[in-house]
Amino acid sequence: MAQDDNLLPNDFFVDLDRSSPVPLYFQISQRLERAIRENDLPPGARLENEVSLAQRFGFSRPTVRNAIQQLVEKGLVVRRRGIGTQVLHGQVTRSVELTSLYEDLARTGQKPTTKVISLEVGAADAAIAEILGVPVGEPVLNLVRLRLADGVPLSILENTLPAEFTDLTVEDFEKQGLYQLMRMRGVTMRVAKQRIGARAATARESELLSLPKHAALLTMSRTAFDNSGRAVEYGHHAYAPDLYSFEITLVDK
Repeated sequence: MAQDDNLLPNDFFVDLDRSSPVPLYFQISQRLERAIRENDLPPGARLENEVSLAQRFGFSRPTVRNAIQQLVEKGLVVRRRGIGTQVLHGQVTRSVELTSLYEDLARTGQKPTTKVISLEVGAADAAIAEILGVPVGEPVLNLVRLRLADGVPLSILENTLPAEFTDLTVEDFEKQGLYQLMRMRGVTMRVAKQRIGARAATARESELLSLPKHAALLTMSRTAFDNSGRAVEYGHHAYAPDLYSFEITLVDK
């Protein structure tokens, strides 16, 4: 099946039982889920829109919408403005540990890509100077990236780095993850202070992530320290919550 248009064969639903007590939307959803799990509809595949599917196979539009919603709720597909309905590897579930999103996506077989929104050298204000342990006014690198997984916008990553990283380029960040670049420069990250939260998206964030206005976002702020205890990175990130979650293991002491 071509990944460019991902049209289902005309006989894809031919043997569904329209007189069955099992709702038709459930049968459609199950058929599509099997195709996804068996890789007949591979990650990144885009389904036809609801109107086209309904007309081509003789279903009502609400039936198709309910079937697709079943797949959305299972994390098998995502619906995005301007993208349509796209097959996923599944929701990114990230353990709360010192790894980067780029590495987490690559490890789970997803294809991470990065669009650099802005990259500029600025002067550390009082708040950043305190976080990074540098003098007020010292040069820092301010970086904003859009991270995509299999072509679907997943997160907006805002980072501030110390002066030693101000020579990094847009090309560097589009080819490598941040932590990969830092390790290539001999930085060993040892510990991080992290806070997880949630809030409504701004208009700009909704646009970048192809989400409805004021949609809920999962947020994470992190200050990472190297093995000498020096702060080497501060980040504030926002994630699409239907595609991303954090996993925490609790131990009774």
